[in-house]
Amino acid sequence: MGKQTNIRLDDAVKAAAEDRAKRRGLSLQRYVADLIEADVNQSRAAFMAGAAAFLAAYTEEFEAEVGEDRYPGLPDKLAETAPKDAA
Repeated sequence: MGKQTNIRLDDAVKAAAEDRAKRRGLSLQRYVADLIEADVNQSRAAFMAGAAAFLAAYTEEFEAEVGEDRYPGLPDKLAETAPKDAA
């Protein structure tokens, strides 16, 4: 179960949001939560894609700097279970 958050909306915005929620068969609360979750997930996905592209572009440089040990400082037992293709 999530935490409760209170927001203030202009009357016209609230009415429009309630209308859109109703058309989707959702409560206003679920509609707003879905919008926020979609925005957060989109931002997270964009960040992860950018990070993966960055790592892919500099793979040779990272391997030259770090060598074969892809998980420096990680205990051997944990390094063995780490994903082989972390990109």
